[in-house]
Amino acid sequence: MSNARMSWGTAGLVAGFAGLAVSHGTAHYLGRRLTPFDAVAELVIDVTPGSVAHWFIELVGTLDKPLLGLIIAAIMCLLFLAAGRLAARAWWAPLPLYAAMGGFALLATLTRDDATRTDAVPVALGAVCWIAALSFITEPVTTGSRAAAVSAATSDVAGDAHAHSRRTVLIRSAVVTAIGVGTAVLGPIVGRGRRRVEQARRLLVLPATTPNVPAGVSLKGEGLTPWMTSADDFYLIDTAFQKPAIDPKTWSLRIHGMVEREVVLSYQELLDREVTEDWITLSCVSNPVGGDLIGNAWWSGVRIAPLLAEAGVRPHADAVLQTSQDGWTCGTPLQALTDDRQAMIAFAMNGEALPIEHGFPARVIVPGLYGYVSACKWVVDIEVTRFDRISAYWTELGWSEKAPLKIGSRIDVPRSGQDIRPGDLRIGGMAWAQHTGIERVEYAIDGGAWQVAAIGGITNHTVPAGPATSAAPTGEASSAAPSAAPVGKVPNRDTWVQWAATVTVDEGDHELRVRAVGADGEVQTGVEKDVRPDGATGWHTRQFSVG
Repeated sequence: MSNARMSWGTAGLVAGFAGLAVSHGTAHYLGRRLTPFDAVAELVIDVTPGSVAHWFIELVGTLDKPLLGLIIAAIMCLLFLAAGRLAARAWWAPLPLYAAMGGFALLATLTRDDATRTDAVPVALGAVCWIAALSFITEPVTTGSRAAAVSAATSDVAGDAHAHSRRTVLIRSAVVTAIGVGTAVLGPIVGRGRRRVEQARRLLVLPATTPNVPAGVSLKGEGLTPWMTSADDFYLIDTAFQKPAIDPKTWSLRIHGMVEREVVLSYQELLDREVTEDWITLSCVSNPVGGDLIGNAWWSGVRIAPLLAEAGVRPHADAVLQTSQDGWTCGTPLQALTDDRQAMIAFAMNGEALPIEHGFPARVIVPGLYGYVSACKWVVDIEVTRFDRISAYWTELGWSEKAPLKIGSRIDVPRSGQDIRPGDLRIGGMAWAQHTGIERVEYAIDGGAWQVAAIGGITNHTVPAGPATSAAPTGEASSAAPSAAPVGKVPNRDTWVQWAATVTVDEGDHELRVRAVGADGEVQTGVEKDVRPDGATGWHTRQFSVG
C-alpha cells in the first residue's frame, strides 16, 4: 500500500470522525433522544431476526448493545477509509458513498417512532462536515502533487513540496479532530437533552417514602444477595440503544382504545393521585436458571385499576397495549391490571425518582408477569384492546403472548472457586414465586434427600433437623412436603426471599441443588428448559470442592 493511499485513507477516517462527532453534538444540543449513530443501531436491532437476536444475547449477555455499537463503528471506519481513497481518484468519486451513508442515516433517524423533522438536522450537518473536512484535509495533498509534478526535474524541490504537504495534512487533521471532539463534548453540555432532564429529576419532590428493609427478611451469611436491590444493581434489559430522556413537564400518559372516555394525565396529575407503595420483585424472561436478571425494590406509584375504571373499560376487552416513548410495545392481560395485585404506574424506586435508565418519569410495574409483557419503561400510551387485534415487540419475534412468572431459586453461596475447608459450611441464595409467594426452599447435597432451608421473613424461622421426606433430586420434582418445622411468612407474595442453611461437608467434590415450593403448593420443576419462549426452568446446581 503506497503512502499516498494511506494518507488519503487516513484523511477520510479523520473527516468521517469529524462528521460523526458533529452529528452527535448537534443531536444532543437539540435535545434529541437519538444521534444518527444511535438511530442506525436501533434500526439494526429492529430488523434483526428474532432467532439471531436471541443467539447474540445468549452469547454476549448484557454486552449486546456495546458490542453492536463497536461493530457499527468498525463498519463506518471502513467506509470512511474507502471515501478517502475514492477521493484520491476524483473529487466526485465518493459522492455515491456519501449519498448512501447519508440516506441510510436519514432513513434510520426519521423512521423512529419519536422522530420529528428536527432529527434530520444532525444528519445533514454531519454529512456536510464530513465532505468539507475531507476536502479541507486533502487540499494540501492535491496541491503538493501538482507542485511536485511541475518541479519533477528538480528532486529537491519535489521532496520539499511533498514534505510540506504532509505536514499541512497532519496539522489540518489535528484541527479537524479537535473541532470534532469539541463539538461532541460541548453538545451534551450546552444542549437540551439528558443533562437538563437529570437536573429536573433531582429537583423533584415526590410523594414517596424512603423504605426500611423489614426486620427478619435478611439472613446471616457472607455472599448472600441483599434482599433489597439498589437502583445501581438492578438489572437493565431493554431494546433502547439510547435511553429516552423525557422532561417531566412535557410527559403525559394517554389511556384510550376500548374505553368509554379517553383519559390523559400529566406528570403532576399523576403525582396528585392516591399513591400506592410496595415491595415487588421483577424478573426478565431471559433470566437463565441461576441467573441474576432479577431484583427486588420498593416501588411508589399510582394503581392502574382505578385509572382504567375511570376510563370505563368496554366489554370483551382482554388486553392492554403499552407503548414506550421510544416506540417499544408490550401486550398485557387486562385482568393483571385490574385484579387485586399492585399493578401501578410507578414514578419512584426505593424512595427516589426513577433513574432515567429504569424508566423516568414513569414506568409500569405488574407483579407476577415477566417484564417483556408488562414492564413498559418510559410509558406514554395505554390502549385497552384485545389480544387478537394487537402484536407487540417481543411476541412478534416468537416469544409467548402471555408470560406469568415461573417459580425459581438460585444458589449464591458457595461461590464457584471458593476456598472451602472441611466442617460447617454456610449455603444460601434466593427464591421467588411472584404473586404467589414462597412456602419453603429445599436443598440437596450429592443427590441426597431434600432438606428444608431457613428463609427470611417477618416471623422467626427454625431450621429443621434431619432429612426431609420428599424424593431425592433425580428428575421431576415431587410435590410431597418434607416433615419440616413451620417456616415464617415472607414480606408479601410479590417478593423474593433469602434462604440459607448450615451444612457439614467433608473433603472431596460435592454438588448442591436447590428448589422452591410456592405458597400454592407448586414445586419447582427439575426439567431443564431454555428461556425461549416463556422463561427457563430447572434446578440450579453448583459443584464445589472441599479440601
